[in-house]
Amino acid sequence: MPSFDIVSEVDKHQLTNAVDQVNRTITNRFDFKGVEAEVEMREFSLTLRAESDMQVHQMVDMLRAALIKCNIDPLAMEVGEEEQSGKQVKVGVTLKNGLDKDLSKKIVKIIKEEKLKVQAAIQGDSVRVTGKKRDDLQQVIAMLRGKELEQPLQFNNFRD
Repeated sequence: MPSFDIVSEVDKHQLTNAVDQVNRTITNRFDFKGVEAEVEMREFSLTLRAESDMQVHQMVDMLRAALIKCNIDPLAMEVGEEEQSGKQVKVGVTLKNGLDKDLSKKIVKIIKEEKLKVQAAIQGDSVRVTGKKRDDLQQVIAMLRGKELEQPLQFNNFRD
């Protein structure tokens, strides 16, 4: 029986490349000369530090552009609140990795509302969709790509 998985993953290697690219851009930009500014990465959470809030906002924009260049959807990026500590401003950025329960339930509900001949089941941080016909599965993929969800989706493990 044909099936595929709906997941939301961020490639850690590409994320590292994007962070390195932003740090290189910061060292080369004229408006960041002599300024202590950097992007620090721990797993899927980033910390952006600079001397003013305007510079931090510019770094967020640079990060968004670098993620796009590295084929990571910027919808996965969740920007936190600014924190002033001494002479530095910090902003935390987390990248959503994996589907949470609420989004998984929403995806299953959307698939059931379409009344296609497929079954959707939540499996941890992914949703498995099975059906008798390959065309039905492809309709589900096309339909989900057209929906505006709060997280980017990938479709993998397609089996015939």
